[in-house]
Amino acid sequence: MNDKRLVVLISGRGSNLEAILAAGLPVAAVLSNRADASGLAIARKHGIPAEAVPHTDHPDRESFDAAMMQRIDVWQPDLVVLAGYMRILTGHFVQHYHGRLINIHPSLLPSYPGLRTHARALEDGVKVHGCTVHFVTPALDHGPIIVQGAVPVLAHDSETGLAARVLRAEHRIYPQAIRWFLQGRLHIDPHGRVELSAATRSEQSVLIPDD
Repeated sequence: MNDKRLVVLISGRGSNLEAILAAGLPVAAVLSNRADASGLAIARKHGIPAEAVPHTDHPDRESFDAAMMQRIDVWQPDLVVLAGYMRILTGHFVQHYHGRLINIHPSLLPSYPGLRTHARALEDGVKVHGCTVHFVTPALDHGPIIVQGAVPVLAHDSETGLAARVLRAEHRIYPQAIRWFLQGRLHIDPHGRVELSAATRSEQSVLIPDD
């Protein structure tokens, strides 16, 4: 795993980036579509090259994604990690990194793709909520699921409180999913489902509950 390289894409505060760095994973560079993303400062504090590629400098998604791909490919990453990267990706971008592009989403997919996931879960009265790490495909918030973190929805829960517990689960499962990828343990079966090779008993469900 020591010879592997990650590029992490962010748009904001970089809390999942912090969890990835705390896990000692081999981040080669951090890129953002926003120059004011506070996660860039986190990367630089750890001595990691960090760069903004502002989407506002480009007339459309296609030209922006082409510019971002050019900057990513400088680092020749084994894996591109979306960590709070708030951009809808073009099909060309997704295809270019097919099989080595992952995302974390704040719901138990396929439930609640898109935005306002915590509010929608509370509105529906679900009893279990959480987060999902998945391979990225052209369909928004879809793709083979790698791991999920389950969080109970408590009586009288607020959106803020639920979001905070889901974020803690994100910080647990994202580094684990990345580590599995770098170890070469993730495989997609003919049905499009992720298999985890040499799974221990505790890994066999590939679902990590809330503490």
